[in-house]
Amino acid sequence: MEHSRQIQGPLALLEQDKARLRLLFLAKHACSGGVPDGEDGTHAVYHHEMLTTLRAIGLDVTPATDFDILHERPDTDFVVPVLNRAGFLNSEMLAPLLLLRRSVPALGAIPILRGLTDDKHLMKIVARHLGVPVTDWVAVRRGQGQVAPPPFAWQRLVVKPNASSASWGVRILDTWSEAKAHAETILAAGHDVIIEPYAPLIDIAVPVIGGRGPWLLPATGYFPDTPGTLRSYEEKRGLVPIDDDPLRTIDDPELVARLEDHTNSLIGELWPFDYGRFEYRYDPATGDIRFMEVNLSCNLWSRKTISRAAAAIGLNHAELVETIVAHSMLRQGVVGRIVQRR
Repeated sequence: MEHSRQIQGPLALLEQDKARLRLLFLAKHACSGGVPDGEDGTHAVYHHEMLTTLRAIGLDVTPATDFDILHERPDTDFVVPVLNRAGFLNSEMLAPLLLLRRSVPALGAIPILRGLTDDKHLMKIVARHLGVPVTDWVAVRRGQGQVAPPPFAWQRLVVKPNASSASWGVRILDTWSEAKAHAETILAAGHDVIIEPYAPLIDIAVPVIGGRGPWLLPATGYFPDTPGTLRSYEEKRGLVPIDDDPLRTIDDPELVARLEDHTNSLIGELWPFDYGRFEYRYDPATGDIRFMEVNLSCNLWSRKTISRAAAAIGLNHAELVETIVAHSMLRQGVVGRIVQRR
């Protein structure tokens, strides 16, 4: 797939469509009022920001906090579902499935793609099939038997749930006995496991949003003061005091071109979707790039990667959200026309 950043730009809904459309915003903390949650931390702040941003755009939005509202067809024209981690495995697929059953258009991607991209093991298989280099890995499904040592060389190992988010359950371990014990703990908790070699490399994300087609925002690297530092779930959710993520736009044209080439290959298997983050590990000493994972329908909080990448090219948070929503509504026939802003 060939895409040019120059032909993309922010989108807007027509005022008459804003006036007639009714939206449902489905999020665990949709009614939090912006107060951090004791367990989910700043995720509650993010949900409140999304609700207020949708309303600031000029949309009529009703908040809801659980799946019950989807068991019958909701009285709405369009749903923004960000209830992705609902306390059970693969819960990110439930809202898209229920909405598909009721023929209600929604932001994000179809359920099968949500399930595919949330399974790190399966996405690595897809990437390898497409010729995109990947980090070595081994996956262990529940019920497969004993956890065996990985077949690749390693000095340290990353052991985590195969569908983890925000670094939940992730540990970096130095011995196989520790890695095996943590893998078994994850399995006992009801999650599949993925095991990868650890190296203190640079994590780089390529954010992609829907414009009139896929719009690749600036590649953004995570550069902590101490290279290779792993941020915990508590840090990522703001449950402990922490500064904003140390993110910087990648300004090496050759590196950006390679990242975008890999991302376009993956997009070809996943399109259409409305927004996502394609993540890689980069070794500046060798120039190697290794695909890690894709996060469709990921965090759109103004302090996180997609919003900060958009801000780097002059797109504020409200413009970003409206662009994504307008793209989604147009591709699903909720509206017949949108405005391309300069």
